Amino acid sequence: MLECIVTKFGGSSLANGDQFRKVRSILELEPTRCYLVPSAPGKRFSADEKVTDLLYKCHALVSEGQPFGEEFAKIRERYLSIAAQLHLRVEIGAALDEVEAGIAGGRNRDWCASRGEYLCGLLMADYLGWRFVDAAEGIRFREDGTLDEEKTQELLSALLKDRKPSVVPGFYGARENGEVTTFSRGGSDITGALVARAVQADVYENWTDVSGFLMADPRIVDNPAEISSITYKELRELSHMGASVLHEDAMFPVHRAGIPTNIRNTNKPYHPGTLISKNAPNEILVPTITGIAGHKGYSVINVEKNMMNSEVGFGRKVLQVLEEYDISFEHMPTGIDSMCVVVKSEMLAPHREEVISRLEDMVRDSGSVTVSDQMSIIATVGRGMVHNCGTAARLFKAMSRARINVRMIDQGSSELSIIVGVNDSDFEATIRAIYQEFVA
Repeated sequence: MLECIVTKFGGSSLANGDQFRKVRSILELEPTRCYLVPSAPGKRFSADEKVTDLLYKCHALVSEGQPFGEEFAKIRERYLSIAAQLHLRVEIGAALDEVEAGIAGGRNRDWCASRGEYLCGLLMADYLGWRFVDAAEGIRFREDGTLDEEKTQELLSALLKDRKPSVVPGFYGARENGEVTTFSRGGSDITGALVARAVQADVYENWTDVSGFLMADPRIVDNPAEISSITYKELRELSHMGASVLHEDAMFPVHRAGIPTNIRNTNKPYHPGTLISKNAPNEILVPTITGIAGHKGYSVINVEKNMMNSEVGFGRKVLQVLEEYDISFEHMPTGIDSMCVVVKSEMLAPHREEVISRLEDMVRDSGSVTVSDQMSIIATVGRGMVHNCGTAARLFKAMSRARINVRMIDQGSSELSIIVGVNDSDFEATIRAIYQEFVA
C-alpha cells in the first residue's frame, strides 16, 4: 500500500479554474497524494500566452526602460480570474501588487520568472486548504547557479518531514544570500523530483497533458503505441534524443533514491500512463524495443592516420581540440587507423576551419581529415534486446528494404540501444521502417 505520493502538475494542467478543479479531484481520488508541485499557468488555447513568457516579457521591457503595464495586466487577469472562478479567499491582488512592484524595482530575471509558480502555489494552497511552502526556503543553489543537492535534501526534508499536505511551487529556489534562482525551462519537473526524494515518496507522479510516452514521434509515425513501462536507463537514452515529456535532470534525484515516476494525463486521470522505474517490472512478455527517437543535424569528423592504434594518447588529443572550442561529441566509432567523431553541426559551424586545421596539423603527411554533414542519428532503445537474438539483423534488414544507406553504427556494451547514422533526407523513413519491423 502506498503511503506517500508526490504530484507535480504542469502549466496546461493549471491553465484556468476548470483545470484547478480537475487537479483537486485527482488529489481526492488518492488520499496519500499529499504533496503538490505546481507550474505556472500555461496556455488556455493555442493562441494564448504562458504566464512565464509574460513575466519574461515584463522583465525585458523594464530592462529596456519601457512600460510593462499592458503585459502585466494580462498576468493579473489570469490569476484574478482563477481566484474568482474558485471563490478563493487568499489576497492574490496584494500578492500581484508585490510582484508588479518587484518587477518595476528591477528585481532579477529569475525572480520575475519564478513569480508565476509562486502565485499559482498561493492559489492552489488556498483552494486545497493545504500548507504553502516557499521553494526558496527548501531548494538551495550555489553561488555559481548550480543546484546544491545535499543542502536541498537537508532543507526540504526538514520542512516536509511532518507529512502535512503541502504545496511547493516548482521551477525555483534560492542561493544562500536569498537571491531567487530558477532551473531551466520545465524545471518544475526537477522540483517535484527533489520533493519526492526529500520525503522518500513511494511514487512521483508527473501530471501533464499527454498520457505518458509514445514509442515514436507521432509526427512521423501514425498513432504510435504507448509505452506502459520503461527504466530510467532507457529513458535516459531516449530523452537524450529528444523523446521526452519530462525534464532530463528530473530523472536523477528519483533514480538515485529508487523512486518510480509515473507520467499521467490530467485530462484522462484513469489512464495508467507510463511508469518509469529503476529496474524493469516483472512483465510476462518484455517487448524487444521500448522506443525510437532521433535528431537531425550532425557532422562527422573523420580523422585518418597511419599507425594510429600504436600512438598512445592520440584519441585524447583529438578530443582535447574539440574541448578547447567547447564542442561536445555524441559518438566516436573507431578503426585501426581511423576515428570518427560525431558532433552537432551547429556546435562545429563557428569553429569549423580552426578545428580542421588543428586536426590536420596532428596527422601531417601520414593521414587526412574530412568532415561530412547532414547526418541524422537514430536510437532504437529496449531492455528486451539483450534477450532477443537477431535484433540488429532485423533492424538493418528493415532499413535495407527501405533502401536506406547506413552511414554509422554504434552499439553499447549494455545492449540497451542500437545507434545508426543516416542521411538527414532518410531520417523519417528510417524511423518508420524500424517501427514497422518491431511494432506495427
